[in-house]
Amino acid sequence: MDILYKDSHIVVCIKPSGLLSAKDSSENANMQDVLASELDVPEVYPVHRLDKEVSGVMVYALNKASAAKLSADVSNKERFKKGYYAVVQGKPNDQSGVFEDLLFKDTKKSKSFVVNKMRKGVKTAKLEYEVLNTKEDFSLVKVILHTGRTHQIRVQFASRKMALVGDRKYGGIKNEKGIALKSVSLDFYHPKTNEQLHFEQIPNIDEMI
Repeated sequence: MDILYKDSHIVVCIKPSGLLSAKDSSENANMQDVLASELDVPEVYPVHRLDKEVSGVMVYALNKASAAKLSADVSNKERFKKGYYAVVQGKPNDQSGVFEDLLFKDTKKSKSFVVNKMRKGVKTAKLEYEVLNTKEDFSLVKVILHTGRTHQIRVQFASRKMALVGDRKYGGIKNEKGIALKSVSLDFYHPKTNEQLHFEQIPNIDEMI
C-alpha cells in the first residue's frame, strides 16, 4: 500500500483500482480492511469515497473524533477539495469551463443519468474542468468537483459525448488500464491541529491510457 502520510489521527494513501473505498455487505476486498491490516490498527474510518474502478489519493481517519471532523468538512468545499484527472474521448469546446446538470441515480441499474427537470431522487451536480493536454482524439482534463454525486464526472462528460476512456458503463472505449480517472489531489484541514494539508500524485496521459 502506498502511504503518503500517517499520524495518530489520519492516514493519506493511494487507493488502487479494483478495491472498494469502504466495507459493504459483500465480501469484496476493501480499503478499510487492507489499511487496518497494513497499519496494524483495529479500525480505519472512511470519510469520502472513490468508485471501485477509480484509483488515487484518499484520506482515512484513525479514530472516531477525526472521522466526525473530516466527515463534516467533506461537504464544505472550502475545507475539503478533491482534484481529479480524466482522459476523455474527444475534446471539450472550450479550454476550460463549468458543467452543471441535474442527475438522477438509478439504484437498480447502478447508474446515474442527466435529466432535464427536478423530481424525487434528482440532485444538482457541478464541476469545473480544464484541458491540460490532447493526444490524437483524447483529452487529458483536470476536474474539480463542487458536488459529490455518484459517477458524477463519468456521467457529466459522457452526456456531452465525451465518455471517459475505459468507462464501458457510460459508453467509453475499452482501455487495458481501466477507467481513465484518478483522484490526483486532496486539500483539507487536519482534524486535530487544523493545519491545511495538501497531497497530490500527478500522472501523465500515457499512464492512464
